[in-house]
Amino acid sequence: MHRYRFVLFRPLQFLPVLFGISVITFVLVRLIPGDPARVLLGARSTPTAIANIRAQYGLDEPMWLQYFYFLQNLGRGEMGRSILYKIDVLKLIVTRIEPTLVLVLVSVVLSILIAVPMAALAARNSGRLADHTVRIVSTLGIGFPPFWLALMLMILFSVKLGIFPVSGYGKTFLDKAGHLVLPSLTIALSLSAVLTRSLRAAMIVELQSDLATAARARGMPESIVFWRHVVPNSLVPTINLLAVNIGWLIGGTVVVETVFAIPGMGQLLVRAIFSRDYMVVQGVAMVFACATVLVNFAADIVTVTVDPRVRL
Repeated sequence: MHRYRFVLFRPLQFLPVLFGISVITFVLVRLIPGDPARVLLGARSTPTAIANIRAQYGLDEPMWLQYFYFLQNLGRGEMGRSILYKIDVLKLIVTRIEPTLVLVLVSVVLSILIAVPMAALAARNSGRLADHTVRIVSTLGIGFPPFWLALMLMILFSVKLGIFPVSGYGKTFLDKAGHLVLPSLTIALSLSAVLTRSLRAAMIVELQSDLATAARARGMPESIVFWRHVVPNSLVPTINLLAVNIGWLIGGTVVVETVFAIPGMGQLLVRAIFSRDYMVVQGVAMVFACATVLVNFAADIVTVTVDPRVRL
């Protein structure tokens, strides 16, 4: 169990990271041109009304004092009050977590289901036509922007063929599942391209390893050697790569939720930025930061569990 000692002190290392993210987010969001009070009240707002709104939300205080209040709220488990929605930011975020969480989970599962067979096909046919085809497809997948891919899938499967809904989230389980097919596929196609390249390279190395050679010497069929020994050992770097790309995955959900009008945290973040809703932007950024940290932490635990040779 000494391999899991990092679980005790690793969370302490996350605190400076989260503190730095909170400072950067707090400063950057206030560098956005525009006044939240003026955006909220409109073009015909009076100076008195603007001053009242700024005083109500503490926007007339010095920046260092506003940040102190922000940390004070976090210490109490609060994130302030939304200027646009007029409710607590934490309650607002809770109502938007489900679509984003489901979208991320389904996208990750789809990307793995796409990446593993493609990488296996390329690795077992290294240097042949199938390998070259997979490499070209994965390279093209990395180059396609998520918003462009989302629009192409929407035009093909929604507008032309009418198979899936154009946008929205739905209310029932089946309705939600139908609405999430194209958004999840958009993210999965982009993410699987990255995973395929990494997994293919790892599989090729493991196919030439001493473990695989010894298994063949014992008379094991090549398919058993590949799926029992090569694939499990190849998943370790892929798990780490997936954790590293969690930030990119979150960024992809922001774009995809905006394109498909999914009422998740990504769409909430975009609308909050345009409306200068500082509290919501800070709250969503902190939730995304915590999610990224937790995913990397979970990836470390899985890596140590899968490969006993790893020491963290």
